[in-house]
Amino acid sequence: MTDHAKEFERYRKQLAFAGWGPNSQQLFSQASVLVVGCGALGSAQANLLTRAGIGRLVLADRDFVDLSNLQRQTLFDEQDVADVLPKAVAATRRLQRINSQVHIDPVVTDVTWENVLELVRGVDLVLDGTDNFETRFLLNEACLQEGKPWVYGGCLGADGQSMTIIPGKTACFACLMPEGAPTAGTMPTCDTGGVLGTIIQMIASIQVSESMKILGGHADQASRQLTVVDSWNLRFRSLSLEKLAGTGCPVCRGGQRVRLTGQRTTQAHVLCGRNSVQLRIPLSAPWGLERLEQQLQPHGQVLRNAFLVKFVHTDYALTLFPDGRVIATGTEDPAIAKTWLRQTIGL
Repeated sequence: MTDHAKEFERYRKQLAFAGWGPNSQQLFSQASVLVVGCGALGSAQANLLTRAGIGRLVLADRDFVDLSNLQRQTLFDEQDVADVLPKAVAATRRLQRINSQVHIDPVVTDVTWENVLELVRGVDLVLDGTDNFETRFLLNEACLQEGKPWVYGGCLGADGQSMTIIPGKTACFACLMPEGAPTAGTMPTCDTGGVLGTIIQMIASIQVSESMKILGGHADQASRQLTVVDSWNLRFRSLSLEKLAGTGCPVCRGGQRVRLTGQRTTQAHVLCGRNSVQLRIPLSAPWGLERLEQQLQPHGQVLRNAFLVKFVHTDYALTLFPDGRVIATGTEDPAIAKTWLRQTIGL
């Protein structure tokens, strides 16, 4: 079977859809997507995009695979948990076995104002797979700055929502939330409200469908509405955003970039559903993982792989990455996490 025949056979059901066809598939196979966050939404998005034949996929994620992820994060398994693999790496390994034609770049990093523009500039579209509002506001500013479309998605409990943002044509995320990110503790989280795997798949499917329209030459058919889904009661709502667009938004109309310029940022992040805090330690040079392993071995259980060192104490765990990031598990209080880090490695 020729390469062309193999490609046709792989995508023939997709090609048969009247709204898609060979021309859209060709455009899609030449396009690139950045998935920010390879957790629940991100892994579902990456799976759908890879199976649909996206040309290039960039997977950016700061975390590693944990047992609690497996209920809803469909690219991972128990071996990934045992190996303490970064999510971007574990996802890439699985996806390459699904479709070897797709070029996949795993990026083990925290997406911040310092690196977001470089990531966004290298792709045609961005998908939101994050679990926090601050990163979404940052993505909004970066995509507006670079003129790149992006698709927001969020889930909690059995509910989810999605919104497509095309710079200059639609309302932006700041139009939707002009008051900014909710104050910590004022809204339920996946820890307090939980999350069903079913709503994850529904919202990710909406996000990827929107991406396929835009990248396959049908951007005019992309949604101009906020889509809200209640999967438990099987209810769908669409809220028009036309009136929000062009109403003096300081971000998409006024060019405000407070997050993109680092004016509004934080060095500590609570990881949703993990009882964990991420800290960032400024380093003049990358940590040597082998040296860290040797330093920590007398004090507890240590696991090292090519991407990180994990230290397990009786009361807590610290996962250290070469770029100075530390995920402290066992608390959601940054002050406690910093105390553990100071007691363990003197920082």
